Amino acid sequence: MQSSARVTMYSPSAFVFVLISCGICVITVTAQTPTPAPADTPCALKSNTTCDECLQNVTCLWCITTKKCIEYPVKSILPSNSVCPLNDARWGLCWLNFQILIITVSVLAGIIIIAVLVCCFCCCKCEKIGRKREDMQMERQTRLRKDRQKARRSEMQMRHDEIRNKYGLSKDNPYARMDDR
Repeated sequence: MQSSARVTMYSPSAFVFVLISCGICVITVTAQTPTPAPADTPCALKSNTTCDECLQNVTCLWCITTKKCIEYPVKSILPSNSVCPLNDARWGLCWLNFQILIITVSVLAGIIIIAVLVCCFCCCKCEKIGRKREDMQMERQTRLRKDRQKARRSEMQMRHDEIRNKYGLSKDNPYARMDDR
């Protein structure tokens, strides 16, 4: 008794969809489990300390010029110049200022968008070239088929004419029976 295993191939997009779905499930499960958060000290209490101490709390923003640790202004995406100039603002990492972070993220986003567009363009172009090749091949096969069919027809016509001539039934035979026509 043999069992036949059936192998099914899935497209990469289906695989990515499954991975993303599983990732979302894991994220929602972990997000639903409450974890006790350590009580963070307010950012203002960490002013006049070091950048590293201030940035231990992710809600804090360190300003180098004023050496102040302040709450990150979440209502505006970027901190305004009145709070701290972008060149002097630090968030997350002490060695990376906001200006460089914005430029880097913008360049990376632009590169990713351009890469996706180029990939889409190349895929569409390759698909069109493939279709043209298939169309040309189909035309060539159709032409060959018609040529073979013509050759067969003319060969068949020649055989029929030979048989008619053999038995005296050809059209140009003046002695052909009158009642058949």
